[in-house]
Amino acid sequence: MGTKHSTAKSFVFAVNGLKTALKKEPNFRIHAVIALMATVAAVWLGFSPVEWVILLFVISFVLVAELVNTALEAIVDLVSPDIKEEAKVAKDVAASAVFVSAVFSVVAGILLFGGKIISLLGTAGTN
Repeated sequence: MGTKHSTAKSFVFAVNGLKTALKKEPNFRIHAVIALMATVAAVWLGFSPVEWVILLFVISFVLVAELVNTALEAIVDLVSPDIKEEAKVAKDVAASAVFVSAVFSVVAGILLFGGKIISLLGTAGTN
């Protein structure tokens, strides 16, 4: 099915997709900035390897959900330019997937960062 492309060309398409999402999707940009901030904070707080795996999984979970939502919205708009209930359901459910992943990421962030920040603040107050 479809045109055959080299593996290198497939990577180019993937990078173009990320560029498009960053350029045209404000919610993806927000998630990407928050991911960058969380990564910098994790470096600063000295995350363990296990904490890094969890953090990177959570970040990728949210970003992938946002990318899939964006792709699904584009497809729905293409095949159903008129407002239809089925199109609304597809878009709403895809947006809900992003919402669920974002809520999960906040909970994971509290668990990953909370104790470290509290500990850091506790030691800062004793000096």
